[in-house]
Amino acid sequence: MTSDTARRSVPGFFLVVGLACLVASTAGGHLAPGLAAFGILAICSLALVLLGRRSETYQGVTAKHPDERFARIGGRAWAGTGVVLTVGNLSAFIGELASGRSGDPYFWFVATAAITYIAFVAFWSRHA
Repeated sequence: MTSDTARRSVPGFFLVVGLACLVASTAGGHLAPGLAAFGILAICSLALVLLGRRSETYQGVTAKHPDERFARIGGRAWAGTGVVLTVGNLSAFIGELASGRSGDPYFWFVATAAITYIAFVAFWSRHA
């Protein structure tokens, strides 16, 4: 895969996920949320295409073999994304419990995040 292909694959992924959201939402009888999700992801995709042309950072992060600086930036970005998603799911789980509901499926997202974190710490402590 060339770095140009990598720069195109990330926005393409956003579009595919947006399309999947639109199809699933339409199949479930709720067109508006699907259109909203697709629109948001299409805008993100367009922003990434535009960044790919001008941003040295985006080009470096999506390079086939990023240098140490860009690899660190990408790793920190993924770590930050994981923290945001975990805190969001934990908050939703607690909110569900406070509302008298079971907390599913948020419980499973939080449990998966906790188990994955422990597994990665164990793995990288032996292989880093």
